[in-house]
This record gives sequence, C-alpha cells and structure tokens, in this order.
Amino acid sequence: MTNTQNTTKVITGKARASFVHLLEPDAFEGQDPKYSVMLLIPKTDKATLTKIKSAQKAAAEAGKSSKFNGKLPANLKTTLRDGDEEMDTEERPEFKGMMFINVSSKTKPGIVDAQLNEIMDASEIYSGMYVRASINFYAYNTAGNKGISAGLNNVQKVADGDFLGGRSKAEDDFDDWEDDSDDDEDLFD
Repeated sequence: MTNTQNTTKVITGKARASFVHLLEPDAFEGQDPKYSVMLLIPKTDKATLTKIKSAQKAAAEAGKSSKFNGKLPANLKTTLRDGDEEMDTEERPEFKGMMFINVSSKTKPGIVDAQLNEIMDASEIYSGMYVRASINFYAYNTAGNKGISAGLNNVQKVADGDFLGGRSKAEDDFDDWEDDSDDDEDLFD
C-alpha cells in the first residue's frame, strides 16, 4: 500500500463507529438512501488527523477550478468536527476528546475483520465497534454550499466495543436459566 502526497484518500487509524448504516442504506428526509457511518477519531491520533487535513487540502485544490471557479472560498466547509465543542459530552460521553466525521456512499462498502475476512454476520456490525475506514475526500458546490466532504470506500472492524445508544448484548442482560417452577403449578392462582 503506497501513501502518496496530495492524495484525497485516507486510511484511518482505529476509530469508533457511531450511527452505523453499513448493511442497509438509510436516508434523511428528502435525500437518497446511502450507506454511512460516523467515525469518532481520538484527538491523540495525530497521524490520522494530519492525513485527513492533508486530504482535505488536496480535495480543495483539485476542486478549485471545477467547483470553486478558480478560487478557494473563504468559508469553505469541512466535515471534520470537534466532539468537545459540538456535542454535549455529559449526555454523549463517547464524543469527549474526539474529532468526528460523517462518511457515506451510495454503494455498499466492503466490510472485513482484522484478518481481512469478509464479515457476513450482521450482528458483528453495530454502533460502538472499533474500525479503520478507507475514505476519499472531494470538493462540492451545491445550492450555494461550498466545501469538502468525504465518501466511504471500505471498513475494517478491528475490535468490539460497548454498544452506543443504550443497546446491550443479550449475554450481558441475562444469566443462565434454570426452570425451578413446577410445571403443573398455575402462576395466576
């Protein structure tokens, strides 16, 4: 795998996946359905954040003539955001110390495990797992909004994590069941 200068493609380090829609496309009101995920990237992962910022610059330069009429806009929007500034970390502690970015694709991404085996079990894909992602940055100019966004290529699940959104694992909710009641006993007497 080569990493060239001025590339718009980034392979992230270990990030936490949130708002996971990798198996079935999802759509906000009035939008086309897309496969998507929000990546929570630790602020301490300077390597990934540097690669993202470099790819955003490369995408802006690539879009300068085709999207921005030869001049970079002063208010160029990007999708990389600060979790400590934009989220209530008391309510959503997973955003504390994180940068986050939303990435999506109209086509289904490839999803593999740490050993590069395709993940076939839908229960293995969830908000809270840890992943690496292949993403590609591009310039856009739509309805007066000008910026740099990111498309999702592929995902590698590298570790399990606690479910986000209040969901728990069934094995954590229950203990072994032994039916101690008498089968002939009527519970409603």
